[in-house]
Amino acid sequence: MRQRWADGDNLIGGWLSIPATLSAEVMARAGFDYVCVDTQHGAVEYQVTVELIRAIEHAGSTPIVRVPWNEPGIIGKMLDAGAEGVIVPMVNTVEEAEAAVSACRYAPQGGSRSFGPTVGRIRRDDYVEWAAENIAVIPMIETKQAVDNLPDILQVPGIDAVYVGPADLSLTLGLPPANNDGDAAFDEAYATIIAECQKVGVMPGCHATGSLVQKRFSQGMRMVTAIADQLALAAGAKADLARARGEQADAESSSLY
Repeated sequence: MRQRWADGDNLIGGWLSIPATLSAEVMARAGFDYVCVDTQHGAVEYQVTVELIRAIEHAGSTPIVRVPWNEPGIIGKMLDAGAEGVIVPMVNTVEEAEAAVSACRYAPQGGSRSFGPTVGRIRRDDYVEWAAENIAVIPMIETKQAVDNLPDILQVPGIDAVYVGPADLSLTLGLPPANNDGDAAFDEAYATIIAECQKVGVMPGCHATGSLVQKRFSQGMRMVTAIADQLALAAGAKADLARARGEQADAESSSLY
């Protein structure tokens, strides 16, 4: 991901909430630039995450993980399992951003991650050097507090990207948990996040829907998740059932959490 951003590419992602390697392989083979295993809100435990990461990589995509919380033990285990990036929820302050970076980096690159890359060392003899150049540290900016603190958060060395959760951000702005395009507070928050990231060369990213991806890229986002496996399954099943009944299919399913 870091190399492709350096090359100027925008990345489209898929999201995994279902604890099944078949689902992971289907999503990865669809052609997404990255596929994220959601261990925060998805139904995925650690041992399953190890297998999902392997399925994603085998199918030709880049595996990343959203961890349950900003806790160094679980962040390290996800990286040891082969994740090439970590999305860290609810990073609202400089101190929380520093903790996320430290958990992802080895010494002496400003980190406190313990060495023991179970899967990584199978694939790469030079894992420590590879990790320093490739692991993506991605704090989530998903509250009004985080947006207010963003200029200072982005000064923390080692942050590669930030990731917006529109549902939680909207709740802290007094809005329903959705993509609230057209609402002044929501639009201003997104514009602020993108502008602050562009000042310092950090990649802004977010959850969206397939129909919103190109709009988000035009706004300046550099990584956008288009759909999750669970939502794609539900939307596809409902749409085909509606067609089978001769009814109008519902609008596109949302990808928010």
